[in-house]
Amino acid sequence: MKITAPSQQQERLERLGVKPAQAPPGASAATRAAKGPSKAQQAFQRGLTALAQWVEREGAHRPVPRGHSEQIAIDGETEPVAVKLGVWISNTRARRDKLTPSLSALGETPRLVGLA
Repeated sequence: MKITAPSQQQERLERLGVKPAQAPPGASAATRAAKGPSKAQQAFQRGLTALAQWVEREGAHRPVPRGHSEQIAIDGETEPVAVKLGVWISNTRARRDKLTPSLSALGETPRLVGLA
């Protein structure tokens, strides 16, 4: 069996009467945004909150130890939540090239965020 380019495959499927799947109505980006932030976005926000709390208490000049956990208060939670801040910083540094442009701009302020 010969593998063809996607456009050629699409043409052959259309000649056979197979139509491309349509996105269901209301499945736009606006609809997804109305559902709220994803788990990854929530986790990133918790990391930023923990980092801001660390900087406020310890100062931007002091590095966060890799094993440090920061307790933060989250709306709707009765108990503080532990954020593994040192691990979060390490992971964010490693994934910096995968961040959106607005989030990767955090790397431009290394003293504040500790991401450089």
